[in-house]
Amino acid sequence: MGYTIMKNYSNTNNYLKKLNKMGALLFPGQGSQIVGMGSEFYKNFDIVKKIYKSADERLNFPISKMILEGPEEKLKLTENTQPAILTVSFSIFKVLTEEFNFEKNFFKFFAGHSLGEYSALVSAQSINFTDALYLVHERGKEMQKAVPIGKGSMLAVLGMNIEKIQQLLKEKFINSGVCEVANDNAEGQIILSGDKENVEKLQKDLKEKKIKCIPLKVSAPFHCSLMKPAADAMEEKIKKIKFRLPEVRIISNVTSSPIDNSENIGKLLIEQIFSSVRWRESVINISKLGVSNFIEIGPGKVLSGMVKRTLKDVKCFSINTIADIKNLNDELKK
Repeated sequence: MGYTIMKNYSNTNNYLKKLNKMGALLFPGQGSQIVGMGSEFYKNFDIVKKIYKSADERLNFPISKMILEGPEEKLKLTENTQPAILTVSFSIFKVLTEEFNFEKNFFKFFAGHSLGEYSALVSAQSINFTDALYLVHERGKEMQKAVPIGKGSMLAVLGMNIEKIQQLLKEKFINSGVCEVANDNAEGQIILSGDKENVEKLQKDLKEKKIKCIPLKVSAPFHCSLMKPAADAMEEKIKKIKFRLPEVRIISNVTSSPIDNSENIGKLLIEQIFSSVRWRESVINISKLGVSNFIEIGPGKVLSGMVKRTLKDVKCFSINTIADIKNLNDELKK
């Protein structure tokens, strides 16, 4: 069946050439997971079955079954969510490269949101899939352990720019408490993270100012200084892994700039755990460097939405089903 599908879209490779180094490949992070994600690729392509099997063997438990069948309660645990999304994202990438002649050198940059940075590094052959799988599984466990359940909180703030939020945080929490920018996702979409008391205090102030904010259902306050114990625990594990210079330039979440030295990759992945994800700046910088096509690979369409909120006059595509590949093919014919 996989052969038939590939034959139907055999011209995809020709149209992708139109990107001519003007594209960026994006990989989603935690929050995009759903039971059954990637199942169509699993059913149709042997390469995906092999990847899922290698994931099961590396983790010593059936992450493949959790991805395909759930239960949702287990899949949404951070220690499971992270390797699950990596597995699905990398599987789709391998289908595109091995079944549809999708070549990495069509793209100027790869970028991943938080956990997605590992997917980008694996796809750019900077780190082996099984090594990355081990790291994100451990990363998930350590991030959950860093702060007791119920002690941290995260808050989405809509309609404010980053400068105003940073100034407000500086005024409110200059001497005590933790409430920091976790994700600068898009224009008017910022995620805050910190201890529950201070995040709720800020939420109350924002509501009084008629600023829309939404508490997030998360198990820990990610990407803030409360995650430093997790970073400390991951440092030794990350330092044991040998990173190669990516075959496609990777945009770092920490710096919002390309990583040009393989020796810096591990250091940046450690810092990423407790640092803000500078996603809005990342896509702006990618655009300034000549990219006008953004293709999101993996579950969901969250990143495409963020790009559209931030940049005008760019094209965004999402690939998480076989039909999405046909849609990409049709769009690039235009």
